[in-house]
Amino acid sequence: MSFAKVYSAQVNLLRGAIVTIEVDLSKGLHSFSVVGLPDKAVDESKDRVSGAIKNSGFKSPKAKNQKIIISLSPADLKKEGPFFDLAIAIAYLKAAGEIKFNSEKKIFLGELGLDGTLRTIRGALPLAEEAKRQGYEEIYLPKENAVEAALIEGIKIFGAGSLEEVIEHLDETRNKLQKNKKIIAHPKTKINYKREAKGGDFADIRGQEGAKRGLEIAAAGGHNIAMYGPPGTGKTMLARVFSGLLPDLSTSEVLEITGIHSVAGATRGELVCFPPFRAPHHTSSYVSIVGGGTYPKPGEVTLAHRGVLFLDEFPEFEKRVIESLRQPLEDNIVSISRAKGTAVFPSNFILVAAMNPCPCGNTGNKQKACICKPSDLDRYKRKLSGPIIDRIDIWVSVANVDYKKLGGEGTGERSERIKARVITARENQKNRFKKFGREITTNSEMNVKDLSNFVKLNKEVRDLLDDSAERLALSARAYHRVIKIARTIADLENSPEVEANHILEAIQYRPKVNS
Repeated sequence: MSFAKVYSAQVNLLRGAIVTIEVDLSKGLHSFSVVGLPDKAVDESKDRVSGAIKNSGFKSPKAKNQKIIISLSPADLKKEGPFFDLAIAIAYLKAAGEIKFNSEKKIFLGELGLDGTLRTIRGALPLAEEAKRQGYEEIYLPKENAVEAALIEGIKIFGAGSLEEVIEHLDETRNKLQKNKKIIAHPKTKINYKREAKGGDFADIRGQEGAKRGLEIAAAGGHNIAMYGPPGTGKTMLARVFSGLLPDLSTSEVLEITGIHSVAGATRGELVCFPPFRAPHHTSSYVSIVGGGTYPKPGEVTLAHRGVLFLDEFPEFEKRVIESLRQPLEDNIVSISRAKGTAVFPSNFILVAAMNPCPCGNTGNKQKACICKPSDLDRYKRKLSGPIIDRIDIWVSVANVDYKKLGGEGTGERSERIKARVITARENQKNRFKKFGREITTNSEMNVKDLSNFVKLNKEVRDLLDDSAERLALSARAYHRVIKIARTIADLENSPEVEANHILEAIQYRPKVNS
């Protein structure tokens, strides 16, 4: 046999794409070519495959006088990365008559080392999901990726350590003699919801009760929050503990988020079972935050999907990075357009921003004098535009803590109790929206029409809100966000209606500048 066809797959944005591998062998002077729009990594696979085949006990393709053509289809899809090494090697051996097996309904994934070992790939979960969707029944891939891929039900996952293991499992001739060499299908992966306490507990943080209350409201309603105050007052610690207040992810959310992180190569063979916490440095580039590239890939705003994006030293980020947050904060997606195409990535996260009141951090500090020049203060304030300030629902001050409190024992509520209230508030919201057929889960996702349907304000409360909005010169967006926050505060108290005290508390979380 001089022709063989097997199947592989590669990541295409956040989904998988099935790729057919065809091998044709003919007599003549030796040549080895790969066609089908391969990138450099795919084109170099012929050298990796040749070495792997030779070191797995077979004759190297380069040692034979033959013309080898590897075709990857569809031909108009750019082939990227080392996903196809295993499939190319298996297809070549089948075409050369070295092994015999039925390749239908099987997917082969993995990078090969020169000694024939299989190395991990990224995107195993979305690739397995696409294979299942297309009707394939078996997947062969590196054993390090098997746990992730085995989240998908209804398809057999075989994790292997080398090309030789895959051959011994597949080859019908060898199987008759070496039955014990077969690879065992990986069992269905179970999600472990046992969370390790890495970020600490709210009870361990001295003082800052106002900030803790603001973070509780943010977690309950999915609201964005900014903390401002002098350096060393606990803003970063509060942000890291905050992610522990969020409810555990559902099974579908685990699949979604693990798939995103797998495509980005950020899983390291582990599942993402809890809301992600992303904290990029303020020197991070525009593309690393938003995503992009010639062939668009997800950035931090997408990796934080269903979790927390923590931006410390918020005004120190590049201005266009800050402004790029407008779309994800408003629409929960990020759209990236390039010459090669347009990609829309999910980015439904809670923004937690931390900032100093000025470059030196001592404006308003009674203990230390501010040393900033007026021009420095103006530049610092201009880094945050009105639209960005509007899109952050809650602004809380994190002031210096009295030294007596710092030396005492923690007296605040534990995160576990706060999380219980957050979960109850989220259930109240979910049930309210489900009753009216809305596919949203938190108050922050409500649009203007939803506010009219779900938040009924009596005349006294409406007059209070209108009067406060006029005095504070709130924009239309800020006005609606105050209503959303008030509804979340009411949900935390299990109140069916939004009362005047809920509106008053919500208003106090607006920044002390004109919005």
